[in-house]
Amino acid sequence: MRRLYPVCALAMLSACSPNSAQPDANSSAALKPVQMNEARFRNDIKNLSSDEFEGRAPTTHGEKLTLDYLSKAFAEMGLKGAYQGSFLQPVPMVSYTAYDAQQISLAGLPLTYRKDIVLNSRHDNGGVNIENAPLVFVGYGVNAPEYGWNDYQDVDMKGKIAVILVNDPGFARPDSGKFNGKAMTYYGRWSYKFEEASRQGALGALIIHDTEPASYPWSVVENSWTGAQQDLVLSKTEQDSRVQVEGWLTLDAATQLFEKAGLSLPTLMARAADSPINLPLEQTANIAFKNKAEYANSYNVVATLPGTQQADEQILFTGHWDHIGKDDSKEGDKIYNGAMDNASGIAGILEIARQLADNAKQGHGLARSVTFIATTGEEQGLLGSRYYAANPIYPIDKTVAVLNLDSTNIYGKTKDFTIVGKGKSELENYLVDAAKQQNRIALGEKNPASGGFFRSDHFSFAKLGVPAVFAGGGSEPIDAATASYKTQMQATMKGCYHNVCDEYHEDWDLSGAIQDLEVYYQVTRTLGNSQDWPGYYQGTEFNSLRPAKTEFATTAK
Repeated sequence: MRRLYPVCALAMLSACSPNSAQPDANSSAALKPVQMNEARFRNDIKNLSSDEFEGRAPTTHGEKLTLDYLSKAFAEMGLKGAYQGSFLQPVPMVSYTAYDAQQISLAGLPLTYRKDIVLNSRHDNGGVNIENAPLVFVGYGVNAPEYGWNDYQDVDMKGKIAVILVNDPGFARPDSGKFNGKAMTYYGRWSYKFEEASRQGALGALIIHDTEPASYPWSVVENSWTGAQQDLVLSKTEQDSRVQVEGWLTLDAATQLFEKAGLSLPTLMARAADSPINLPLEQTANIAFKNKAEYANSYNVVATLPGTQQADEQILFTGHWDHIGKDDSKEGDKIYNGAMDNASGIAGILEIARQLADNAKQGHGLARSVTFIATTGEEQGLLGSRYYAANPIYPIDKTVAVLNLDSTNIYGKTKDFTIVGKGKSELENYLVDAAKQQNRIALGEKNPASGGFFRSDHFSFAKLGVPAVFAGGGSEPIDAATASYKTQMQATMKGCYHNVCDEYHEDWDLSGAIQDLEVYYQVTRTLGNSQDWPGYYQGTEFNSLRPAKTEFATTAK
């Protein structure tokens, strides 16, 4: 494998390949520079995020409308339904709904559902009735041998409820050399914390919410963790091993809990950042609520543009079609439209697919196949991508790379291009080169503490060793006018993540999103006509699964 720095003498928007001796597959005439259709892209965002689609929650009427919309669009392009001739890959799911009427007390303190705490149970048992369960503070709830860290050392969690800090120790001690500094590791993700508590045999797990290390306010927790919670259908063994109750506790409520135990939460937070800790609070929890489980298939939409020479080798595009539906208990606007998150990403996938499909019809098909996966259940824990990765339509060892679109840029053109988690794989070099041809510089994200690399669908494939990137946008507007617009639009969209105000706006400047789509398009044409197999750099989490063959400084600059 050669160094993966594709250099092309053609313009940015023409096809090139790192294998200069290999022409475009089926080339019959010069490939015209791509021109993304902004009006079409905009219309897809507007339609998918309209009230008619009811917030696109899995297993709802909104899902049916979304599946029909996407299937029709891919069919009109001439793409192939990848699942037994259909565009729809069934994803067996179960929806758990914890009733709002909950009786909760921690250390004798009565707590109010939604205001102080959110709880649910991912068990089909009719409800939860926990009495006098001991509470144990387990620091960050991390068991990481490679970091010499185990917050569960020598503690038996059977029948107990773990109380856990959000993020990982590196966030609190960025200059200590612990973990990855401010850049969150997977050990900082809420999903890991519940998984680890389950592995430790805990009865329950509560994460203490804190806005800065969580990177989102309590309102996101309240909106995302109440109502129906989807999950994949698990085997009985997997199901039985899960904690009986899981949820989040506000920082204020947690502070009161620790005071009731005669302890200082700020002091213990500092201790937890310095070294592993577990400490019985000598207090108990009483929790009771009804719970129901409903089973139904949701669907990934999977469409393939077959390759002409290396058709068994796949480049995957991912982006989640789902959002969090509607909440009929709300006054006024009840619909979480999810325009940015992620109607914009799905619209971007559709536009790239149309361009590549048109190329193929004109005799400029790619050597490798390209498959577009609009996933379900991302908002509930990457469910659709996890299911595909575990039940791949195309073999994982024949999957070259994954390109993920999630919440595209609505703030205008930028001088830079953001690669989330930059420094992980050789795949990034393709994006760096394509952005450079737009006179943009590729940089890592400004807030690595948010753990963005672990929060979207590409991660399901990264865990299996497939080079996967999540990129787009930038932080430096291209000019003063764009900077002024960005400031105004950021004020308009403030607080709209996972909220009802994430709605389409006619005055969105989508020129920056178009820039990013062109980067992804160029990467696809380059890699699609290549024989290279990018891998992960030494020192990253996935190097042992598919190692890189090139040298690279892994610091995200």
